[in-house]
Amino acid sequence: MKNVTDSFLSLGYWPFAGSFGFNTDILATNPINLSVVVGVLIFFGKGVLSDLLDNRKQRILKTIRDSEELRGGAQERLEKAVARLRKVEMEADQFRANGYSEIEREKWNLINSTYKTLEQLENYKNETIRFEQQRAINQVRQRVFQQALEGALGTLNSCLNTELHLRTISTNIGMFGMMKEITG
Repeated sequence: MKNVTDSFLSLGYWPFAGSFGFNTDILATNPINLSVVVGVLIFFGKGVLSDLLDNRKQRILKTIRDSEELRGGAQERLEKAVARLRKVEMEADQFRANGYSEIEREKWNLINSTYKTLEQLENYKNETIRFEQQRAINQVRQRVFQQALEGALGTLNSCLNTELHLRTISTNIGMFGMMKEITG
């Protein structure tokens, strides 16, 4: 501190006192220089610093607004996505329910179709059995008739003599003649 007052006092003794000059005593001049520099910086830098701070403030506010807008948009997209998810889940549940009911319907259709097919096969089997029974009955009848005919022919041939044979032929010829006259 003594140096500071000495430096001011020494200015009065110098012959060029009151004029501008450089003081090379660093300890004496440093607080004065600093106060002058700080004063100049405050005076001239106040506007620049204020502008820089205002610009920074505006950028921060703009970033906050943009973030809010993005958050709002993201929230809206999230709500839409949640709504779509709910809709898709409902559709999936509906498809699942419809799928189960469709499976049940197909199952019953298959059961009914199989039942009808079995019923048709049973009817076809019964018809085949009746047909085969009728064919067997017809074969038996034919065989019995053939045996009866052979027996009757055998009996006729053994009992038939020439006179009876001629009488039968002439009777049949007479019947054919009468039939010819009736139709003719």
